[in-house]
Amino acid sequence: MIEHFFQCPYCWEEISMLLDGSLSQTEYIEDCEVCCNPINISFQQEEESIVSFSAQAMD
Repeated sequence: MIEHFFQCPYCWEEISMLLDGSLSQTEYIEDCEVCCNPINISFQQEEESIVSFSAQAMD
C-alpha cells in the first residue's frame, strides 16, 4: 500500500488515502473522510512510484 495525500475537490481539506501498490493503474470512487462526498480517484504507478493521480468531484 502507498499512502498518498491530496486535497478533496469539495471541501479542500488535505486527506490521505492508501492506494493498492499491486495495481499499475486503477480508477474507483471513494468518499472523502472529512465531508463524505464521493470522489472519483484514478492513478497510475510505475515501480512503486505514483506517476499520475487524479481526484475529481462527481458531477
